[in-house]
Amino acid sequence: MVIAAALGALLALFPLAAIFSRRPGVHAAVHAACLLACLTLLAAGLAHLSAPGGADQTLILPIGLPWMSAHFRLDSLSALFVVLINLGGAAASAYGIGYASHLPSPKRATPFVPLFLFGMNMVLLSDDAFVFLVSWEFMSLASWALVLADYTRAENRRAGAVYIVMAVFGTFCLLSCFGTMVGPEGDYSFAAMRAHPLAPTAAFLCVLLAVAGTGSKAGMVPLHAWLPLAHPAAPSHVSALMSGVMTKVALYAMIRILLDLRAGVPWQWGAALMVLGAVTAVLGILYAVLEDDLKTLLAYSTVENVGVALIGIGLAVAFRDNGEARLATVALVAALYHMFNHSIFKSLLFLGTGAVLSATGERRLSALGGLLNRMPWTGALMLIGAASISALPPFNGFVSEWLTFQILLKGPSVPHWAMKFEAPVVGALLALAAALAAACFVRVFGVAFLGRPRTAEAAAATEVGWWMRAPMLVLGGLCVILGAVPVSLSQALSVALAPLTGATVVMSADLGWPWLSPAGAFRGSYSGTVLALAGLALFGITILLVHRFGTTRTRRAPAWDCGHAEDIVNAQYSGQSFSEPLARVFASTIFGASETVEMPEPGDMGTATHTARKTDPIWVGLYQSMVGWSIGSPIMSTSCSSCRCAAIC
Repeated sequence: MVIAAALGALLALFPLAAIFSRRPGVHAAVHAACLLACLTLLAAGLAHLSAPGGADQTLILPIGLPWMSAHFRLDSLSALFVVLINLGGAAASAYGIGYASHLPSPKRATPFVPLFLFGMNMVLLSDDAFVFLVSWEFMSLASWALVLADYTRAENRRAGAVYIVMAVFGTFCLLSCFGTMVGPEGDYSFAAMRAHPLAPTAAFLCVLLAVAGTGSKAGMVPLHAWLPLAHPAAPSHVSALMSGVMTKVALYAMIRILLDLRAGVPWQWGAALMVLGAVTAVLGILYAVLEDDLKTLLAYSTVENVGVALIGIGLAVAFRDNGEARLATVALVAALYHMFNHSIFKSLLFLGTGAVLSATGERRLSALGGLLNRMPWTGALMLIGAASISALPPFNGFVSEWLTFQILLKGPSVPHWAMKFEAPVVGALLALAAALAAACFVRVFGVAFLGRPRTAEAAAATEVGWWMRAPMLVLGGLCVILGAVPVSLSQALSVALAPLTGATVVMSADLGWPWLSPAGAFRGSYSGTVLALAGLALFGITILLVHRFGTTRTRRAPAWDCGHAEDIVNAQYSGQSFSEPLARVFASTIFGASETVEMPEPGDMGTATHTARKTDPIWVGLYQSMVGWSIGSPIMSTSCSSCRCAAIC
């Protein structure tokens, strides 16, 4: 009843916000109502997970298709994602209370925020194919409208066009997938699908369509190219929802189909998902590390983190088919833990970027600098988010990637030469992605927040208000908490996922709390709690020693001038110069990059020109022709690759 009331409130907010959009204060009021609805749904999800016995909650309504009713169900898997979705939704809604006034036209965005939240929650609660697909379309169309909120910009219109084409593609794949599982009986309920065996060919097509349909929405390579166009085009708090939350709904759908509705997915599909995940992670972070636009960079980073989660899902599929229920549980715990972590730190980073955009009007790294002195709260919280996404201990990003590495070491236990060879290769690619992620966010924080302002707008920046700061503070605190006490959440995930995998794992093994050691005491263990306490103790001892035994005399000395005395702001190390070595190593082979330098003639005092060009081969080979054919627009079919070059240069 509580869940139904919260969902009804979200749905009712859409027409109310549209009708009264010109009234003063309505945008803050709508976001405040969304915050209350998300907190209600969050509490309901937590209550279901903590209830003894954990009985599923079901509801059947006499609506929908003429020959069937609408089925809804809240089980442990959907409850986990209800918590994940509405945690990010609450943070974005609270942020929107202060941020909506900064939008160029808030009336085009505010009505669709509650509709977007409604659609995502309905996907999680659906228990038949019809309700699932209708809810999926609610989610897709509402987010498409939010991408086009600032439709006066040509790049946003292109992003909306590409997004709607890929949304139709994903829905078509899922519609065909469910149609394959329904069979001749015509029962669209998930319970009937679980009981309906499929012939080998039909089962293969079902899994292929499920991976394509959900992977396209999640941002899996090679179906990712719409994501860095659409996510940055939306308002910043909606970008946080799309990157931090909506991609998790897509991964939920993948888990629901592969590990619940289809009982016997072969291990080969798990191996394929591992490879796709590793390639997705590496290519996503390579795109990000070369990017100058901060929101586009974060969108590409989402592709990388989706790849990490796909590795865990693939391992779970392979282990379960091999009868290794405990290992499947640990693999799925690693994937879910990373989804929770990514939802938190990516939302934090997008909200922080929105704060920077509000204060400076810029989101290009080359136009920022020195913001830590002008925006100390935002800078400190962005540093926490950067450390978390870089998988640095004791923050939360390290825990899930460490768990993924631990379970990858068990990959060769699947008795097939492909898994024995593939697991080390995937582990090496995951390590490469982690190293590139650290380089990427050292670059982001160093260029944007340290040094000197590169533009007058950056020099005039001031800190944002508390409505925008408070959600970032909560998310930053969760990054620390989930990294410092990982055993509690990982154990809760293990219990909640047991119905899917058939086993519950004691995530602390025989070492006990607070040691995370799912593979045993002597096979690898980690305690974020001990590490965090040790770091705090060393910090306190250092402060004590300095203040007790150090000098109290104030000493002044000139700051390091980087080797030159000129006050030339543009002589600072830039984002492009930071990533140039990586561009020379990877971009020429992967992105077909080229560069030209035009030098003036001797004696000519004109400026030299350096031009770098990069192309996305997946965009050129797959998207450009498909989008142009689908839309029938010569602009999209002929100009989009150059637009794409501009986006990744």
